[in-house]
Order: sequence, then C-alpha cells, then structure tokens
Amino acid sequence: MCSLGTIFPEGPGLGSMWNLDVVRSIYAAAAREARAVGIHQLCTLVVEPIRDPRLGRNQEAYSEDPFFCSRMAQTIVETMQGHDLKAPEHVVSVLCHYPGQSQPISGLERGAMEISERTLRSVFLVPWVAGIKKAGALGVMATYPAIDGVPTHASEWILTKILREELAFDGLVLSEGGGIGTLLYEGLARNDQEAGALALKAGVDVGISYESAYMQAMTKDVEQGLVPQSLLDRAVRRILKAKFRLGLFENPMVDVARAQQVVHNEEHQKLALQAAREGIVLLKNKGNLLPLDKNIDSIAVIGPNADHAKNQLGDYVSHAVLQHIVTILEGIKATVSPQTKVEYVKGCDVVGAKLNEIAKAQEAARRAKVAVVVVGENEWGSANKTGTDGEGYDVATLELTGMQLDLVKAVYETGTPTVVVLVNGRPLAVRWIAENVPAVVEAWLPGEKGGQAVAEVLFGDCNPSGRLTVTVPRHAGQLPVYYNCKPSKTYWLEHGWGKPYADMDPAPLYEFGHGLSYTEFEYSNLKIEPRTIATGGTVRVSTDVRNKGDRAGAEVVQLYLHDVIGTVVTPVKELRGFEKIQLDPGRTKTVSFAVTPEHMSLLDRHLEWVVEPGTFEVMVGHSSKDIRLKGTFEVVGR
Repeated sequence: MCSLGTIFPEGPGLGSMWNLDVVRSIYAAAAREARAVGIHQLCTLVVEPIRDPRLGRNQEAYSEDPFFCSRMAQTIVETMQGHDLKAPEHVVSVLCHYPGQSQPISGLERGAMEISERTLRSVFLVPWVAGIKKAGALGVMATYPAIDGVPTHASEWILTKILREELAFDGLVLSEGGGIGTLLYEGLARNDQEAGALALKAGVDVGISYESAYMQAMTKDVEQGLVPQSLLDRAVRRILKAKFRLGLFENPMVDVARAQQVVHNEEHQKLALQAAREGIVLLKNKGNLLPLDKNIDSIAVIGPNADHAKNQLGDYVSHAVLQHIVTILEGIKATVSPQTKVEYVKGCDVVGAKLNEIAKAQEAARRAKVAVVVVGENEWGSANKTGTDGEGYDVATLELTGMQLDLVKAVYETGTPTVVVLVNGRPLAVRWIAENVPAVVEAWLPGEKGGQAVAEVLFGDCNPSGRLTVTVPRHAGQLPVYYNCKPSKTYWLEHGWGKPYADMDPAPLYEFGHGLSYTEFEYSNLKIEPRTIATGGTVRVSTDVRNKGDRAGAEVVQLYLHDVIGTVVTPVKELRGFEKIQLDPGRTKTVSFAVTPEHMSLLDRHLEWVVEPGTFEVMVGHSSKDIRLKGTFEVVGR
C-alpha cells in the first residue's frame, strides 16, 4: 500500500481544535481526495465517546463527551455527504463503531460492553442520533463487542429496531473486519454458516473483510434454505441503492487529471498545518518557559519521537508514505536562527531497552541552553509487532513505555530547562513529568505537517489554542475518569470520611477542556435570559470575554449545565455549548449560546427523554474545572 493523500492529525488532535469550521474544511478535503481516486465511502469516522483511554484505537476518536461527539458527527456527515452524493466532492459517511466499543471489560477492544440501556442511550447513542437522524449518515460499521449479552453483529435490536426504526437509518450496515467471526468465539454460532445467517437476519448488509460467512458459507445457507432469499435480496438492494445514490452506474470511472489536481494539493497541505497548530495543547508552562527564543544559543532535541515521521501519523496510514513528513526535529531546525546549534540524540526507543543513549542525551542537555524531549507512543503495525498505539494495541497502565521516563528524568536532572513534547494517540499518565518538568506540550498525532506546527508553538510563531477533549488521568487505577461523572464520585472525593485513594491524589493530571495560552482571558457580564421558562422554552446565555494579555490568541469558551434535582441521577456537569474565538490584545467579544430543551433533557425512569421542572445551574469558563462564571435558571411546568 502507498499513499499521497493529505495526512491530517488523528482524532484527539482534531477534537482538541474545538473548531467546527476547520473540521468542515478537513472533511471536505478528505471527501474530495477520496472521490477523486475512486473511493466512495470513508469509514474511520469514530464518533463514539472515548470512555476508556486504554483502547489503542481511541486515537481515531475525538472526545470522551457525548455532546462534543454529536457535534463532530453532525458536522462531518453534513460536510462529506452534502445534499447530492453524485457530486464529485461527496462520499458516503460510514460512522464507526455502532453503537460503541469504548467502555469494554478490561479496556480491551473486543471486550464485552456490560452497560445498561440507560448508558447506551444517554452516552453512546447520542452521536448516532446527531449523525443519522439529524444529518442523514448513510453508512455505519457495526462494533465488535457484545452489548448486554448479545454480540452486535447478531443483534436485531441494535441493528434493526434502534438503528432503522428509531433512528430512521436508510443506508448500509458494514461489518467490522472479521466482525461476523465474533459470533463464533462468543458462542452464538457453531460455524460460518450459522454466523452468516444470524448476521444477515440482524441487519449486517456487507462485510468489509473476506469472511466465509458472507461468501461460500452464505451460498450454502441459501441453497439449503437456512437463509431466506428475501434477506439476501434486502442486503443486495441496499448495496445497489447506495451505488445509485453515488451515480456509479452513470459515471463509474475516475478522472485522472482531476485526481492529480485534487489529491494532496497545496490548499490541503496548508489545512493540515492549520489543523496541527490548532490541535496542539499546552498542558503546563511554569515560569513562562515557553515560548523559546529563536535566537537561543543552543538546543538539545532528544527522544524517540523527535525525528520519527511515521509515529506522527496514526495507525491506518499506508505502509509507504510518498510525501515528505515534517518531523519535530526538522521543524525546530527550520524555525531557529542559523546561528543556533541544534544537537539531536534519540536517547532510547519507544519500547524495549536495546538502544540506550541516555548518558549521551545527558551530555547533549548539559551543553545546551534548553532541552526538548519528545516521547510518547509508536506506530501501529510495525514489522516487529512492537506498536503501542492503534487498533489492537490496548494498554493496561497508560504509562510511558520502555526507557522513556528514565530518559526524561536524566535530562531534567542536568538542570537544563526542559520541555517535554508528547506524540501519542491516547491520554498518557505522565504524573512525574507533570509534577516536575516545567513545560509540557501535547501534540497528539499531528500529521504530515506536525513537526512544523510543534516548532511554531515552541518558539511562539503560533499561540497554542488546543483544549483537551479527554481527561488525562494520573493513573489507570482512577478509570473511569471522564469529567461528566455522577455526583456519588465527587461527593466521596470531597466528603468521604477517609482518603479517597489511600495511595494517590484522586484528581486527574489535566481536566477536560484544559489548555494554556501565551495570553490570558478574562470573563465577565454573564447574562441568562429569561431566568424562568416553561419545559419547552429556550434560554439565551451570554458572556463577555476579553484578551487581557499582550498578544493575540484564541480562547475556547465552554458552557456546562447541571440539572440540580431530578427524578434520576444526572452528571455533575455536562458540556452544552462551545465556541472558539480569536481576540487581539485588549479586545472583548460577547459569546452567546442557546440552551434548548434538547440540552436540558434527561432520560427518565421510563427511558424517555424529558425536560423536568426545576433549577438548572449554568457554568461558563475555560475548562470543566476552571469555571469563571455561574448562574441559574428555572424550568416550570407548562
């Protein structure tokens, strides 16, 4: 496999932008490039919430928050599919992985999802309602896990009743790769014939991998009368309908000249750089160590991910990447002055202890005015099977692997000011780094222009504006650690009669929504109008935000709600609005949000969405923890 398609940042990086306008541009570009080379549907659109960061394929997803994921799902589908699938810039959006797989037993990808129907509907189905019922997505990929004891590939309840009847889905259901085989190892079928029959009846239309259950074994099923011809016809009809919608019978061929103009064009490359810039999160900046001076005398660039192109790209990039990938080392060299001495030492590998250049790295750090250490995770599918991130590469601890932490400690102990840059697809429990290293930058998997974007942030050409869309835990033992927890957790942490954890601070390293800037923002003048509404009413929330620093920057204004008293337990806070704004020094902007009945709804004891009368707390601020302004409004009966 080889590729020249534009390689944008992976899911958490795109989520950390909090910029739906850029999301639209990215997926419009992806759709144009795909259609230009004869690809008519795109599948790695992982809209399910990241509820357990140990899963390797969380690098394809955007956030832990259902509301945020729903905004992403609706934006992506509306952009990629548009209103005319026959147009040369549109493709089918295949949302993954329906209805979810990111809260499995033991944090393993195919582990059973032992969740209630309440959790299914209030957490996992929220993005699918947005992507399918609101935006009209025409593709979904069925997930691997069993949910409530039934593998999804055999669940008529999930694939037909909920998907097609409740959500009015009118597209194709694809299996996961080898997904029909889950019915064998889960014990629902004795052989491929039985598995194929169950999957077809449940609603799986087509497999994405070569499985006998939908090939030779399916032929036998039909010949022996085990599968009604009508079910086969139903699946074929849906496939043909998709092809008609795409206009493939009228225009089946690729326009080579157009493909050459569209794929990896200059505009798309610039967009990849913009996305990488906006997705980088400045986690810590003690003493304003960053930004660095471009005219610095010397700098040591250290670490296994400092000059590793593939580790910036994610798990499903092609084995052969044809375009140039800007590594972080290269980006730094291109950014600093010609007089700056840049010394590079790899130090160690991401995994194992075969390469040990820690002493050499220490020497380089001592010679330098500042050290930048780039660590994290490594590419999926490597030849020696030592990948640490991507599909099938789940982890137990979320710690840095190999000798990477030893490398960071050794560099830090030289006394040279140290910056750690993380290149990774999931949140990492880097508590020693968070407690000791003065500056920490989360780059995620920043794509083909990632090295340039990281350098621009380090040296101040770009003021970081990324904000976390996942919570970064202190330790895997805290999981689940998502911010929108139930009140019992916060009550025990705050009012428990003993220590919440006898061995560790219970707070996460970095909360949902966190991210620093090279300027400061001030919030004021919270308005909530009206203060009292009926159950079908809408409230307008607004606040003024001022850049009180001395340089331009972008702030992500976040709105959270809390239903104070309900008939069922509700989260302590839930994201219900966000807007990214750019402000010059001294400038103020008013940001407004409409709080609708949908935002106030809860799933009642009968599993019905309702708005209950009562008090709602409004919280506006910089992150889920850093709330700057609070207020309330009342909902009364009709």
